[in-house]
Amino acid sequence: MDDSTRPSFREALSAGRFAYGAEVVTTRGPSTAESPAKLLDVARALLDDPRIAWISVTDNPGGGPMLPPDWLAGIFPDARRRIVLHLTCKDMNRNGLEAAAWRYASEGCDNILAITGDYPTAGFGGLAEPVFDLDSIGLISLLRSMNEGLRVPGRRGQLESLSRTNFFIGCVVSPFKQYERELVPQYLKLIRKIQLGAAWVIPQLGYDMRKFNEIKLLLASRGLDVPVVGNVYLLSRFVAKLFHGGKLAGCVVSDELLEKCEKYAAGPDKGRAFFQELAAKQLAVFKGLGFAAGYLGGINTPEQFGQIIDQAESYGPDDWRDFLPEIRFARPGEFFLFEHDPKTGLGDPTRMNPEYVKSLARPRKPKDATLGYWISRKVHALAFERGRGIYGLVARLFRWLYKNDKPGVLGRMAYWLEREAKHVGYGCEDCGDCSLPDCAYLCPNAACSKGSRNGPCGGSCRGRCELDDKECFWARVYERLKYYGESETMFNHPPVLQNAQLKHTSAWANTYLDRDHHAPPASDAEEKENKESS
Repeated sequence: MDDSTRPSFREALSAGRFAYGAEVVTTRGPSTAESPAKLLDVARALLDDPRIAWISVTDNPGGGPMLPPDWLAGIFPDARRRIVLHLTCKDMNRNGLEAAAWRYASEGCDNILAITGDYPTAGFGGLAEPVFDLDSIGLISLLRSMNEGLRVPGRRGQLESLSRTNFFIGCVVSPFKQYERELVPQYLKLIRKIQLGAAWVIPQLGYDMRKFNEIKLLLASRGLDVPVVGNVYLLSRFVAKLFHGGKLAGCVVSDELLEKCEKYAAGPDKGRAFFQELAAKQLAVFKGLGFAAGYLGGINTPEQFGQIIDQAESYGPDDWRDFLPEIRFARPGEFFLFEHDPKTGLGDPTRMNPEYVKSLARPRKPKDATLGYWISRKVHALAFERGRGIYGLVARLFRWLYKNDKPGVLGRMAYWLEREAKHVGYGCEDCGDCSLPDCAYLCPNAACSKGSRNGPCGGSCRGRCELDDKECFWARVYERLKYYGESETMFNHPPVLQNAQLKHTSAWANTYLDRDHHAPPASDAEEKENKESS
């Protein structure tokens, strides 16, 4: 089929007709003309299949190094409008991400799924050091800025706008979190991603249609009309055990579903018919619930992609209602944001979880709501909140201590006091661009494996970090803020982008001298004045 006559990925999501996508995972090792990778044949067959609207190419999934996704897209130049490239933050800093994005745009690859990424699991000579200079919020902000004409320093200090890109930015959300303190921050971060420029959403993996549908209920409740792509992964006994054990970040299989997988995998066909039918029924339910598309992963052959799609299309228009109760593999005590509707088995779009609503009015005191946190809030309100308390007085003091933009003896003494006090009180790592006020006075560099300053990644499992060595950082932040009635607005601020230039300098001075991310943005009038003066 001539690819120029087929809808682009962007058009497929907005056409009002349920579309199908397929995941392609690149390989580790070279692919040469003499020894082409098998995945080229798979990708070519999927792109030629009229049933499949697009393919999506992963970026080092699971934390291991593989061929980059745009390498595969480069093999099929005529089909790039129907190829989605994943872009993750774990292996490149912000400059590397920007350079990769320019390369994608130059190659005609405009469809990008912006992801924080999995923590590395291996590397040459040992475990790789992750980067996470940006997270998904920072990456979405970068891509949106490139769409708007990224402004960079030019001649004579003026800001110049670069050529605009046309990225169709997607984002990920994980609804399969067991506890409120994990799930609500996921949803609040999703809303922030859309506000910042994400134009479509794909959930992480699970097998409970009520959870999937909550995403649509949430977006509708906030007046956000954004296409949601249903995510389907073809299970096997081995994969089900990995998902159940939390071995693949953000992927969930309940005890009940694992038991079913074990039962059918013991049969003569090793469960193949059951697993394929489960995937086909998921697609049918997504279609019935009004999702924009279904996305298939975990499949190695083009033929199997087609078989599952054909099976999904063979069902009657209302059969999905019968399948819905079969795909409700929740975990005991799992938190849902919307109240259960017994008629549909889904969430009630008109009613939030009443216990949750009640808890917002009367939140319980979490263990993290310590006296130290109370004191930190009071000190912040007194001395660090712009326009309040003694902020102006202390700002003038620091301007005096930092004459000619350099600290004198007293300035260096103040920095020593700050560094020691914050290290003892918060585990501070002296980044110089402090996010303690953004994170309920918990240090993201010290207490989050990915150093995330803009909300949770999708990797937590049962309230614990993806690495299973501590509690999820953002679950702790959420509980602290909720106790003080601030959880709903926890991301109502510009994206936090840490400035590495400030490392090992006084964060107090950087705040009062407007050097860090807390500084107010320059107004249009100030910018105009700067241009005229230059």
